[in-house]
Amino acid sequence: MTTFHPAFQCHGRSFKTPAMLCAFVREVSEESADFLEVWFDEKAYVEVETSGSTGNPKRIRLHKVHMVNSAMSTGSYFNLGPGTKALLCLSTNFIAGKMMWVRALELGWDLDIAKNYSQPLHDENSKYDFVAMVPLQVQQSLLHLNRVQKLIVGGGVVSPQLRSCLQSLTTEVFATYGMTETITHIAVQRLNHTKDEHRVLYEALPSVQLNTDDRGCLVIDAAFVSETKVITNDIVELHSKTSFRWVGRFDSIVNSGGVKLQPEVIEAKIAMVLTGRFMVCGIPDERLGEKLVLIVEGSGAAIDAKEAIKTYLMGANLEKYEFPKVICFVAVFVRTETGKIQRAKTLEKCGVSS
Repeated sequence: MTTFHPAFQCHGRSFKTPAMLCAFVREVSEESADFLEVWFDEKAYVEVETSGSTGNPKRIRLHKVHMVNSAMSTGSYFNLGPGTKALLCLSTNFIAGKMMWVRALELGWDLDIAKNYSQPLHDENSKYDFVAMVPLQVQQSLLHLNRVQKLIVGGGVVSPQLRSCLQSLTTEVFATYGMTETITHIAVQRLNHTKDEHRVLYEALPSVQLNTDDRGCLVIDAAFVSETKVITNDIVELHSKTSFRWVGRFDSIVNSGGVKLQPEVIEAKIAMVLTGRFMVCGIPDERLGEKLVLIVEGSGAAIDAKEAIKTYLMGANLEKYEFPKVICFVAVFVRTETGKIQRAKTLEKCGVSS
């Protein structure tokens, strides 16, 4: 049976046995207790579900020893040893939340479970050494983040506007790169308190080697968390065997009249002039094969709203082929349970056609 570090605490309480811990946690969070019972059982693996942001979610098995290795790597990289005060504000139905528990158990942290996941720091008065959030949680916690020493942000792209807000914080903030198959992050990018030229680069954790395949997609060699190399659909610019710049998804490329357009690159440019949530994707077109469409979250489908957006786009430094042919609105984007936008389903909901 898996045990835990003797220094481990939950809400400032120590526990002699896994059973005592599980009983206490069940009074606070049913889903956390459910995970702990799996973690402490006799099986050598944990079954998890992928996020489903680019396709249908699937069940995979992760070896517990690999999850422990990942926890140790994070602890070493961020210098988070026994006694670290941490806050869990991510669902343990998914790998990010599960790994907060594994880190706490294995490294001897004192872990609090947030009462309100959407605004995790509002009901907490403690100061924290380490917290993991998604971008929306960060946005809704800006007034309280100075109570956090180190913050990692995953599960979505950090907008230029949000990144700008982070610069005045005392908190050390890092974007993470990873997936369920790599047991959360295998690389991090500093988002504040660093030189501009380094902000676009992800740096791999120790013992991670990076390469690209013939599509220009990242290949991850990290034996401590995966027995095989992980071949991704993420197009990157490799700067070294341990650093890269993320460009976008191979499966989101739009081929418009023979010109290959990367939506994430275009979105980054548009984000400099357009606030709110939006996405760029391709739809079938008889003449071009595919044409570029800009979908904006909200109900402002009036003609004057579209004209205003077109005016903003003129200042986005877009290339000729990067200007959307169609602008449309959808009330609410379709998201996964972890908050990632499901592009195909959102486009379908929008009802855009050629």
